[in-house]
Amino acid sequence: MKLLGISGYSGSGKTTLLTQLIPLLKQEGLSVALIKHSHHNMDIDVPGKDSYELRKAGADQVIVACDKRWAMIAETESKPVSLAELAEKFSDVDLVLVEGFKDEPIDKIICHRAATGKNPYVDDKTLAFATDIFLNIPLPLFEINDYQAIKNFILEWYHVK
Repeated sequence: MKLLGISGYSGSGKTTLLTQLIPLLKQEGLSVALIKHSHHNMDIDVPGKDSYELRKAGADQVIVACDKRWAMIAETESKPVSLAELAEKFSDVDLVLVEGFKDEPIDKIICHRAATGKNPYVDDKTLAFATDIFLNIPLPLFEINDYQAIKNFILEWYHVK
């Protein structure tokens, strides 16, 4: 299993890019998983549902399952979960795409849009940029909507890495 970050500031197009790339990568035969970072205190459970009530009663981990999917909810208030721990939860996947987590030391493609008003983020694990403007950076640049070219770059990285 390989991890590849799709990082950038809020509003840079990360989710849009990923929703286009995932089906293209799956068409190439890769099994793909995703870890998305949220800066908000999110909750996927709903008050009034049994799973919510059992978690609020003190269960540290809850799995909700049906015939077509399952989800695990784990309380981590005493110790924030690491990206490595999250990735270990996946089984039988070729590629884990990681949205956000820009400070993690994993290979990444940076999304950048001029409309964010920020300078592009770059670190020593940055492989390329998906952007809507020209950047004077000695790394591969892709037009942010050129999904085929970005997919091809990811496939080349996947097979070489």
